[in-house]
Parts: sequence; structure tokens; C-alpha cells
Amino acid sequence: MNNFRDKYRNRYCQANVTTFGTIQLHQRNPLVIALWSVAFPGFGHFLLHKFITGFALFFWEFYINQLTHLNTAIMYSFNGNIAQAKDVLNEKYIYLYIPVYLFSIWDSYRTAIDENKIHMLAKRENALYPNFTESPFEINYLDKKKPWIALFWAMTVPSLGQLYIHRIVAAALTLVMTMLIVIRSDMIEGIHYVLLGNLPESREVMGVQWFLYFPSIYFFGMYDAYSNTVELTKLFDWEQANFLKSNFQPQNFVIHKGEKV
Repeated sequence: MNNFRDKYRNRYCQANVTTFGTIQLHQRNPLVIALWSVAFPGFGHFLLHKFITGFALFFWEFYINQLTHLNTAIMYSFNGNIAQAKDVLNEKYIYLYIPVYLFSIWDSYRTAIDENKIHMLAKRENALYPNFTESPFEINYLDKKKPWIALFWAMTVPSLGQLYIHRIVAAALTLVMTMLIVIRSDMIEGIHYVLLGNLPESREVMGVQWFLYFPSIYFFGMYDAYSNTVELTKLFDWEQANFLKSNFQPQNFVIHKGEKV
């Protein structure tokens, strides 16, 4: 958003409603952001609405993990087969993985602290921001939504929770990666054999290297949808209250605190 136009001549703004989603500043726990980067590089940056950086780290992690067969090695390590883990791990690329992984954690933690400071300044400045946008592609607006509904849809199919709150970029990434993982890992077929009680056949058919991406994608979609629904509802309440005070509340109106009994 260009905040130097006449209508929005402010240094900091709390939010911007765009065609592909609502970008907002709000207080975040830097430790939680860093832990999501531990789970999968890029996730912490997605939560901070730094999508370009998040995409770069996400696909780097995915690419290097596939080259090194890291997920398969992790599975063997958890089963106590250290020798098999060493055999399957591609040592040629593993040392490229570690620095970027650590950078993702550090940078997401640092950025969360910076954005918290900027949010406090934006909140103090109390700048106006658009609450509605339309284009030939989409319409987006601030609205009151229920977090439990976003959580429910995110639990059914990853990406539906993000679509409910109009986070198009996050929804598109989540849906594409979910479909890729499900197809390449034969996860549906593996679950089918589990339901039939045929565990050996399920282990045989399911591709572990691809399947181990799924828990991170699944639970991140749930957290992202729920937490952002909560914050978008707060943003809607603030905008509505500010509009009503500016347009309908008398200037000499004063709220007196009640006396303690």
C-alpha cells in the first residue's frame, strides 16, 4: 500500500486489504514463529506475511530435502537403523541444508521482533487503512469470521481454512503442496490399507520420503487459519469502532470511569 497518498499520509499502517489477502501487523510471539521455522523453513515467514522470503526458503528446503533423502534418513534414525540412515543420506548436499535451515530460524525470530515494534508504532499512530478492495480477479473486505470454522475447514482439507479468510497465496501453496505430497507418497492407498488392518502392506506402499512432509503442512494450515482469523476479527472490530467514533460520536463525548465501591 502506498501510504504517502493524500488519504493515507502516515508513516505506519496496521493493515492493508489487497485482492489476494489482508496484510496486517499484530503482536506475535517470536519464539512461536521461530518454532514454525524449525518445523519447516518458510513457515515462520509466511506467518509474518513475508511471502517472497517464505517461498524462497520453503522451496529451498523442499529441493535440498529431496536431493539428500533427509526424510527417509530421519525415519530410519527414529527406528534405530542408524546404518541405513547413513547409507540413504546423500552427504554431497547435506551441508548446504544446515546454514539455510539455521538462517530461516534466526531471520524469522528477528523479523517477528521488528514487526512487533512496528506494530506498536502503527497502533499509536492509529492510521486509517482501506477495508475493501475489488479488481477483475477478486473482491476482498474486512469481515467478522469465526476461528473455529476456519480450524474445522483446515482440518478437512489443508488450504480450505485459508480460503475461508481469503488468504489466497497461503491457500494456493498449501493446496498445491498437499496434492503433490498425497499423490507422490501414495498416502490415500496407505491409509486404505491401515483401515483394513493390513499394516505391513500400508508400510510397503507408502513413500516415507514424501509422506513426512504432510504433518508439517497439515498442522501449519490449521494454525495459520485459526490464528489469522482471530487477528482479522480484531482488525474488523478496530476499524468499525474507529469509523463509528469518527462519524457518529460527538467530539465532547467523554467516558467516565465508574467509582470503586
